[in-house]
Amino acid sequence: MEQIFAAKGHEIVPFDTKCDGYIINTCSVTAVADKKNRAVIRRCRKENPDAIIGVCGCYTQHDAKAVRALGVDVLGGSGGREAFVEMMLAAANKKAHLEALDNALRRREFEILPAGGLEGRTRAMLKVQDGCVNFCSYCIIPYTRGPVRSAPLALVVRQAKELAEKGYKEIVVTGIEIASWGTDLPGKPPMSAMLAAICEAVPALRIRLGSLEPRVITREFCEKMTKYPNLCPQFHLSMQSGCDSVLERMKRKYDTARYYESVALLREYFPGCAITTDMIVAFPGETEEEFAESLAFIRKCAFGDMHIFPYSRRPGTPADKMPGQLGNATKEERSRRAIAVAEEMNRSYRNAQIGTVAEVLFEETDGAYDVGHTPNYMKVYVPATGRHNEIARVKITDVHKDGLLGIVE
Repeated sequence: MEQIFAAKGHEIVPFDTKCDGYIINTCSVTAVADKKNRAVIRRCRKENPDAIIGVCGCYTQHDAKAVRALGVDVLGGSGGREAFVEMMLAAANKKAHLEALDNALRRREFEILPAGGLEGRTRAMLKVQDGCVNFCSYCIIPYTRGPVRSAPLALVVRQAKELAEKGYKEIVVTGIEIASWGTDLPGKPPMSAMLAAICEAVPALRIRLGSLEPRVITREFCEKMTKYPNLCPQFHLSMQSGCDSVLERMKRKYDTARYYESVALLREYFPGCAITTDMIVAFPGETEEEFAESLAFIRKCAFGDMHIFPYSRRPGTPADKMPGQLGNATKEERSRRAIAVAEEMNRSYRNAQIGTVAEVLFEETDGAYDVGHTPNYMKVYVPATGRHNEIARVKITDVHKDGLLGIVE
C-alpha cells in the first residue's frame, strides 16, 4: 500500500507524525492483538481528530462491527488493497465513511500488488502466496485470509527482477503459508520450482525464505536448493510444540519425528545453517509432562533462535472452547522456562560464529556501529562508517548485545 500511495505522489511520513491519513493494517491472530489494534485506533483519533483513519487487515475481516464502533472513516478487509487505497483518497476528499468487505472464504485469485520494501529498507518483500487451509485449532487465519492462492510463476520472476533493478540486495519470499505455493496452480508445481526460478532470475541477490511448514523440507527439496548459493541458509520451521499429543490437539500436520527429519536434512545439506522456530506454551490441557517433552525436543533441535508465545485464546477457534485452559501464572512460568532454554541455544549458536567470516548486508547505523545481517540472519555490529545497502566481508570477533561484533576485512 505504501508503494501504491507513493506512486500516486503522496508523501509517506512516520506514524507518530501529524498527517492527513493513517492506515492501520491489523493483525488478529490473538485476542491480545485485537486489544492492541483498538488502542492504536483510539490513539490516532485522539491525537489527530481531523485525520482520515483507515483500518484494514485480519481484525476488520474477522470483526468489522467492533472496528466500525470505533468511528473509523475507511474500513477494508484482508484483501482488496488497491481498492482500499482508493477509498482512503476518496474519503480524504469528501470526508465520507467508506467500507468494502468480502467473504474471505470465497476468494480464488491471488491479488497482484507491487513488491518491495518499506521506505529506506535494503530488504524487499516478495509475496508469492496468500491464504491457508491448515485450520489449526488455535488459529483464525484461514477464516480471515481464505483458501490458498498462488502468484503465477511468471509474475514472481518478473517482480524479482524489478526488485533487483531497484537496487535491493535481498528478497524475502513471503506469504501466509508459502509451503502451499502451487497447490492451486495447473500441474501443482512444488514450492522448490518457484524458489529455483527466483534464485536463477536474480543470482546477485540474496533470497531469504519466510516461515515454512516442515513437510516441505524433503531430500529432494534440499538436493535441488543446494545448487543456489544465493539462497540464505536460514530456515524458519514452524513448530508450535515439541510434544506429539499437544501437536495433535493443535491439529498440526506433522509429529516430532517428521519435524526432526526436516531439521536433520537441513543440517546435512546446509552445514552451519540457522534453524529458527516458534513455540506456543501452555496450550489448553498441556500438562507439566507434555511441557517437559517440548523443552527436551527444542534442546534436541538446537535452534539458532526462537520466538516463544504463551497461548492466547482466540474466540472463534476450536481451541478457545477446549477444556483445560491454563491460568496466566502457568503461562508466564512456562514462558520464562522456555525463553531461558531458547536464549541458551541462541548464545551457543552465536558463539559458534566467532572466528568465521561472513558477508554482511548493512541496513542501518546504530550509534557507533553499522548494523546488518549475515546470510544466516545473525545481526552484526561493526564500527560505523555510514554503510547502507552495502555487502561487506566481516570477520566475526565476539558476541555483542543481541548479535555479533565484527571487523570489515
